[in-house]
Amino acid sequence: MSGIYLDNAATTPVRREVLDAMLPYFTQEYGNPSSIYKPARSNKAAIDEAREAVAASLGATPGEIYFTGSGTEADNWAIKGTAEAYAAKGRHIIACAIEHHAVLHTCEYLSKHGFEITYLPVDEHGCIRLRELEAAIRPDTILISVMFANNEIGTIQPIAEIGRIARAHGVLFHTDAVQAVGHTPIDVNEMRIDLLSLSAHKLYGPKGVGALYVRKGVKLPPFIHGGAQEKNRRAGTENVPGIVGLGKAIALCQAEMAAEVTRLSALRDKLIQGVLARVPYARLNGHPNKRLPGNVNISFAFIEGESVLLMLDMKGICASSGSACTSGALDPSHVLLAIGLPHEQAHGSLRMTLGLSNTEADVDAALDAIPPIVARLREMSPLYEDFMKNR
Repeated sequence: MSGIYLDNAATTPVRREVLDAMLPYFTQEYGNPSSIYKPARSNKAAIDEAREAVAASLGATPGEIYFTGSGTEADNWAIKGTAEAYAAKGRHIIACAIEHHAVLHTCEYLSKHGFEITYLPVDEHGCIRLRELEAAIRPDTILISVMFANNEIGTIQPIAEIGRIARAHGVLFHTDAVQAVGHTPIDVNEMRIDLLSLSAHKLYGPKGVGALYVRKGVKLPPFIHGGAQEKNRRAGTENVPGIVGLGKAIALCQAEMAAEVTRLSALRDKLIQGVLARVPYARLNGHPNKRLPGNVNISFAFIEGESVLLMLDMKGICASSGSACTSGALDPSHVLLAIGLPHEQAHGSLRMTLGLSNTEADVDAALDAIPPIVARLREMSPLYEDFMKNR
C-alpha cells in the first residue's frame, strides 16, 4: 500500500514471514487434516503447532484453544454458548456499554430470547467502574463480558480486577481481546479469564481466522455441527493456511512485543501531543495512559471527522473515524457518546492507529497535514463562525 497507513486497528498487513509460512499449505501441503495418510498428518501437525503458539501467547494450554473463522465468531460462540450451557443457572449477562458490535449485537439477540442484559456505563476515559460491576452481579448472573481494550479509543480495562470479581462471585468472565492480543501482555490464568476472543488480521496475520480460548472446565456447546474438528465443537474442514498464519503471526508478536510497545508508545505520544499543541479545541479520547500503544483518537470541535478523513486521503494518509465495522454508519460512535461527548463533537473524531510499518516520519507527516486541514474545515463551518463571534 502506497502512502501512510494509520489504520492498523481496522486491519494489519500480512507480514512476509507469515505469508511465507502459509504459502506451502495452499499448494504442496493441501491434504485434509482429518485424513490418515502422511501428507494429511503433516497438516494436522501444523495446526497443532499453531495451537501451541496461540496458547503460549496467552499463558494457556493448547487444549484450551479453538480456532474460528474470525474474532466476531469467537465472540458469538463465547456468549451464545455460555447462555445455552448455563441457562439453567441463570439468564442474566453483564456487558460493557462500549463493547464492539460483535458483542453488543450478540447480547441484543439473546435479549430477544429470554436473557436479560445489564450494560455497564463507563467513565470519561472509557473505563468501567469496578464497584458498579460488582453491584450489578445477581444470583442469576452467568457471564460478564468486558473487552480487553477498546477498538476506537484504545482504553485498556482493569482486566485482572474484573477477573477477580467474577471468580469471587462464581460468574464466568469473557473478554474480547481482538485489539489487545499481540500488542499487550496477557496471562489468562493470572487475570482469571475464562473465555477470550482474538483475531489474526489485527496482528499481521491473515483475514478469515481467529481463535477462542476456553478455560478447562468451562462448559461450551458446539458452535457448528457436522464434523469432529476442533474436538467436536466446531465442524468444518480446517483453514490450514490461515491457522498456520495465525500461529506464525502471534509468535512473532510475542517475541517482539516489549520493543514494539516501547517504540509505538513513543510515536503515539508524539502524535497526541503534537496534534493537541497545534490544533485548538481538540481533545484526546480514551485514557491518557492506560491505552493501547498504537492508538490515537482525537475529536475536533466544529467539524466532521469524515471530512478530515477525505482530506487526509488526498494527501495519501489513511486513517479512520472509528470502528471499521461501522464506518458506513451515519450515527455517531456509541463509544464516544458513552464517554460523554455530545453528538456534534463525537462526529468530529479522528482515529489514527500505528503499527509495525510506521515511523517517526509518518508521525511528522500527519502532524504537518492535520492542522491546516482542520483550519480549512473550520473556515467553512457555521458552528465555528458562531463560536468565534460569541466567545
